[in-house]
Amino acid sequence: MISVSGTGTGRTLTAAFVDPHVHLRTPGREDEETIATGTAAAAAGGYCAILAVPNTDPVVDEPDVLRSLRARAADEACVLVGFLAAITKGQDGAELTEMGALADAGAAGFTDDGRPVASAGVMRRALQYNAVTGRTIAVHCEEGSLTRGGHAHAGVVAAQLGLGAWPSLGESLMVARDVDLAAETAQPVHLMHLSARESVGHLRRAQTAGVRATAEATPHHLCLTDEAIRTLDSNMKMNPPLRTEHDRAALIDAVRGGTIAAIATDHAPHATEEKDVPFEAAPFGVTGLETAFASLFTYLVEPGLLTLETVLARMSAGPAAIFGLDRPRIAVGTRANLTLLDTAATWRVTADQFRSRSANSWLLGKRLRGRVRLTIAAGRVVHEL
Repeated sequence: MISVSGTGTGRTLTAAFVDPHVHLRTPGREDEETIATGTAAAAAGGYCAILAVPNTDPVVDEPDVLRSLRARAADEACVLVGFLAAITKGQDGAELTEMGALADAGAAGFTDDGRPVASAGVMRRALQYNAVTGRTIAVHCEEGSLTRGGHAHAGVVAAQLGLGAWPSLGESLMVARDVDLAAETAQPVHLMHLSARESVGHLRRAQTAGVRATAEATPHHLCLTDEAIRTLDSNMKMNPPLRTEHDRAALIDAVRGGTIAAIATDHAPHATEEKDVPFEAAPFGVTGLETAFASLFTYLVEPGLLTLETVLARMSAGPAAIFGLDRPRIAVGTRANLTLLDTAATWRVTADQFRSRSANSWLLGKRLRGRVRLTIAAGRVVHEL
């Protein structure tokens, strides 16, 4: 991180960001996002590389589908795109994909994100089988029998609003299971979008015991609590749901100390008509690529909850290390992957600013501090403001 001067204000030049959890909706829902629009959004957010999850139509569970996507990305993407392949065929949790063949076809890792691998036996076999690929398995930790019918965290706010409850236990039980399976198989596991303090506790104990377990948290879980859903704005509806201040504090503490080594957006675009419905009927998910840094700077750095250096490390070196990607860095002789941040700039988030094809942001109408002025990816300027 280097402070530089510009137009009378201090600016920060830093290694560009890496997002390990992005929904590009391609193939199947290009009305919500495409490789071109999604990577343009990433560039505007300061990212030089992203990983796309496989819950598309068709699911990325066959080498031919993966090769097709990689070819499209070579033509359409303005930043590096890696594709995660599914753990199970059709993401139905029953039959493992051909992980070896998918790795040979270029899979950056494996996940059934959007769905948990409900069977412990299947998850155990996946970890064992994946040992030959050298890739990371990322897991969506949800116990469906506890979360079914849930729309909000099981707490006071959900009770007062009459919303179906989604308990923390619906996440933490699966976190405990998966870190135990990682320990038993001596294989690494990555926990996606943690939201509950109990989950952090399981992760910390596993890491202390030497288990190769890593995790990510999202900007919205780090910045918000379930108090935000009192407006019944469907752009506050996430999976997992926003939780309490105690949960938020536990996540922030874990990010600060490195227990959670990555911040990932879980960028999940949805068409306007899908979100413009009552809260209970709306799909889960929000966009995040273009607002991640500014939201973290505004809600966490400025109030003194996290240092700028910590946020930048968790957005860049942390996720790169977890997935075995080249770490963006400022060094002579390396291909430039850089972001110029203006921490003095203030701006209001509006739908017409987004490069993303969708505008279902939890920050619409909010004023933020901190802006990405320039992004260089693989030595090429991909965003300039």
